[in-house]
Amino acid sequence: MTNERFKDQVAIITGGGDGLGLHIATRLVKEGARVWLVDRNEELGAAAAERIGCEFEPMDVADESSVIAAFEKVNAAAGRLDVMVNCAGIVGPNGVKTEDVSLSGFEQVQAVNLRGSFLTCREAVRKMLPRDYGRVLLIASIAGKEGNAGMVCYSTSKAGVIGMVKATGKEYAETGITVNGLAPAVIRTTLVDKMDPEQVKYMTDKIPMKRCGTLDELAAMACWIVSPEASFNTGFTFDLSGGRAVY
Repeated sequence: MTNERFKDQVAIITGGGDGLGLHIATRLVKEGARVWLVDRNEELGAAAAERIGCEFEPMDVADESSVIAAFEKVNAAAGRLDVMVNCAGIVGPNGVKTEDVSLSGFEQVQAVNLRGSFLTCREAVRKMLPRDYGRVLLIASIAGKEGNAGMVCYSTSKAGVIGMVKATGKEYAETGITVNGLAPAVIRTTLVDKMDPEQVKYMTDKIPMKRCGTLDELAAMACWIVSPEASFNTGFTFDLSGGRAVY
């Protein structure tokens, strides 16, 4: 690992209180970045930030005013933004067929996963454009590529994220800003632990490696995507699925 890969760079990691976001933030800190960990759970997020040695800012990705205020505060404090990774997300109704999904359940997942991706991506690009450099990474899912039965809300939201990556990546392809996605299969997190066990088995059985991915594996790939090394990749959603998606 190159400890100085992100020296002098400023990063915002959403959903950083635990799971994917916390692991990515931890690795970025170790590699020299000045990181703002953001989460709507202030107690969880602040404790996590103190533990890994970075800044904390409360933010709700589904709330436009909250997102704008947080990005403005970080930009004012740091004077720049180089990296933004949106990890905030919820699973919502799972292990149920579409006929049994409520509209409120569907809309809640879209608000966090899809609207949140749009708002954080938009604000990140706005802060990166003056310096003509930046790396935006939106966490999607294999469910957005293939669809997971019993998870119509989540699958729909993540398919939207993949479409957003394609469109936004192309819009800024002639700048120094890249916009990419990462589509993991099942990664063992607290989010997965709260899911219906049969739903988790259904997803894991589809993975040729017959195991969940690890948080370390995800953080390693995410940090490469948002590094200066990944300069010729944009508008793409990378696979992290143990062989489930090979396209």
